[in-house]
Amino acid sequence: MNRHLKELIELSKLDKSIDEFNPLIEMAEKKLNRRVVKRDNISKKVAKINSIIEDTKSKIDSLENQIKSINEQLTLNLAKEKVIRNEKELQALQMERELANEKLNFVNEEIDKLNRLLEIKEQEMVEANKELEKAEIDLAKVSDEVSKKLASIHEDKAKLYAKRDSKIRNIDQKILSFYEKIRIWAKNTTVVPVKKQACYGCYMRLNDSAYAEVIKSEEICTCHHCGRIIYIEPQTVEAEG
Repeated sequence: MNRHLKELIELSKLDKSIDEFNPLIEMAEKKLNRRVVKRDNISKKVAKINSIIEDTKSKIDSLENQIKSINEQLTLNLAKEKVIRNEKELQALQMERELANEKLNFVNEEIDKLNRLLEIKEQEMVEANKELEKAEIDLAKVSDEVSKKLASIHEDKAKLYAKRDSKIRNIDQKILSFYEKIRIWAKNTTVVPVKKQACYGCYMRLNDSAYAEVIKSEEICTCHHCGRIIYIEPQTVEAEG
């Protein structure tokens, strides 16, 4: 196995190790994002309940103002009775009073309904705030855990990047460029072994002449099917020999 191929195999393993950190980072970020979404959903729930509470209080205030207005109307009605001049006027005042009392009863019933709703929503608000507080504590805890985990991951990743930078400085730039072009689409299967006479990138069988070329060649070989860089592991040659 020539020196350049050995360097590419080592580089490929390094790149694979670096990329293996990505799922760990994604997993940690997803864990944190789930807590954020949960906290945000509870916050929206609290905001919605609060909006209903404020709207209900506003309706109660409006109805209480109506009661005040009706009571003023009834007081005025009583005052008019003192200066009544005939039966017709008396009947009209009585009708006004009856309508006012009906309206008063209706408004009081509506206030009772709204007060019951207000009581329910205020209890829901207490529970929702407890839920939100718990979610905030959980988020803070997970955020701290994730921050430490990501810091550790990025530290380990930086070490591998430093090792990679050191390695590529010693690799022939044409060979490195060739490797990088394949890596664009092959990712971590850019350099793969040949086992049982098959490329372990595309799993296609190599014909006898191609396989013999890989075994004997001192140059960098590529799979005739997929174009990946291929090599024979020493133990494979020994086992098949």
